[in-house]
Amino acid sequence: MGSNWSERRVVVTGLGCVSSLGTDADTVWRNILAGKCGVDRVTHFDITGYDCQIAAEVRGFDPTPGFPSPKEVRRTDRFTHFGVYAGWGALKDSGLDLEKENLDEIGVFIGSGIGGLQTTEEQHKILLAKGPGRVSPFMIPMLILNMASGLFALYHRLRGPNFATCSACATSNHAIGEAWATIKRGDASVMFAGGTEATIVPLGMSGFAAMRAMSTRNDDPQRSSRPFDRDRDGFVMGEGAAVLVLEELDHALKRGARIYCEVLGYGNTCDANHMTSPDPEGSGAARAIQMALRHAGIASDTVDYVNAHATSTPAGDMCEVRALQRVFGSHAQNLAVSSTKGATGHMLGAAGGIESVICCKAVEAQVAPPTLNLDNPDPACTLNCVPNTPQERRIDVFLNDSFGFGGHNAVLIGRRFRG
Repeated sequence: MGSNWSERRVVVTGLGCVSSLGTDADTVWRNILAGKCGVDRVTHFDITGYDCQIAAEVRGFDPTPGFPSPKEVRRTDRFTHFGVYAGWGALKDSGLDLEKENLDEIGVFIGSGIGGLQTTEEQHKILLAKGPGRVSPFMIPMLILNMASGLFALYHRLRGPNFATCSACATSNHAIGEAWATIKRGDASVMFAGGTEATIVPLGMSGFAAMRAMSTRNDDPQRSSRPFDRDRDGFVMGEGAAVLVLEELDHALKRGARIYCEVLGYGNTCDANHMTSPDPEGSGAARAIQMALRHAGIASDTVDYVNAHATSTPAGDMCEVRALQRVFGSHAQNLAVSSTKGATGHMLGAAGGIESVICCKAVEAQVAPPTLNLDNPDPACTLNCVPNTPQERRIDVFLNDSFGFGGHNAVLIGRRFRG
């Protein structure tokens, strides 16, 4: 592997995902364009008495194709099921033949915002009911949030760089950005990167609801997540995972890989403002966007599409609009800016991953996906937020931004591949 940072180009050659809208990228994309919404009443457990009773659940999911044996499935948490399956899907989609690869040069960054919350909850009940001697010896490896990354590498003998990012809802974009940088500096030729989350459990639902962060539109689940809409009242929890295969360009060309797009830039900043609230002026987000543009070496007016973080919270969506207006100036009016969380719910640590998959498909199709339930745009939002219906348009350059509790901002820029 070479080491000239500036000359190494990084492309996306594989997409894998699990969400309420499907368990592969093509199905998710078709459902997004068709205006389908994955939000409904919670069925994983008895939701009676909870303030928020709706979520974008993954239903009827069988993780076993991604695992070496059913026993391995039983020894892992649901968030690991999602992450390993999405990685397996990305591997299949990429066409990589691992028998022919140097596995020392293939790494994995699959992050999670929260990790094995279901295991934490179940094992704590066992501790209280039956005592410490009955707690599972698999509890710790089941709940620690690096396990999806570690096990996916183990199952495929991938010995390159490996860790799990954890930055709340910015997790996936940090994973993909750090994977990009890892390939750029010559430490790997291929990276699997993204995020996974499984927090639709009693503890997760009650904890976020206690923060008054979630929508309580329980009587109308399909219309509850409404990014940029005047009547938005909080985010809707989603679950699932998304993993992308990032690859050094020459490596991809040599094996004749299909290339979805080229990753050009990555920005990473902190608001240093508040534990959970974004900077009201969006200045931290704006600096992350500017950093990504600087890395990409492109002018702001070359960006065509923004997949916005907009989660459908009253404060957060407008902070993001202000950040975009600050960076793009008059060009902001030319952008298509959509939030696909109206369809997928907010997948927390997996959000940037599924949204990066959607960006790749948007470039491929030359279509900006819609923002569902945007019926009455917030008067403070003057941007084209692609209300309810996809827009066919030229998309050469896309921007995907994610912001997390703790003030984390992570921004990715990609471009339609040019040989």
